[in-house]
Amino acid sequence: MVFAHVCKPAADEVLLNRVARKEERVSPHKVGAGTGESFPRQLRLTRACEFQQVFKNNYRCADACITILVRKTAGDGPRLGFAIARKQIPKAVQRNRLKRQFRESFRRAQHRLPARDLVIMVRREILLIGPEKIRASLDQHWNSIIKQCEKS
Repeated sequence: MVFAHVCKPAADEVLLNRVARKEERVSPHKVGAGTGESFPRQLRLTRACEFQQVFKNNYRCADACITILVRKTAGDGPRLGFAIARKQIPKAVQRNRLKRQFRESFRRAQHRLPARDLVIMVRREILLIGPEKIRASLDQHWNSIIKQCEKS
């Protein structure tokens, strides 16, 4: 019997193959990364004082389920924050799903929106409607905000 000795690839070749495969994968967290539709930190309201300013000086855009508080800002573009009460949406899974839908809608509309701070609040009736109606409602809100800002 003759045994043929099969060589294992060198360690650096294996490492290069892993890196190449990893670069081919698309991360689900980088939605719209190539199209300029990301949601970086500068597009978010992050501090309590920023939220308080919006709650104090705002105008509202509301329907039966969603209320968006809008405040003029001196910044470059729109910034988004959420105030989704546990009393209104009791389960964290539901709150997080709504936030994902809101972020996605904001990502798509951010280039049309004026430089404003926006805070989204919801009522519990939002759980009774489907994601398509939520998306349509948000689109109406974005258009309403754009029209309102053009007037002022």
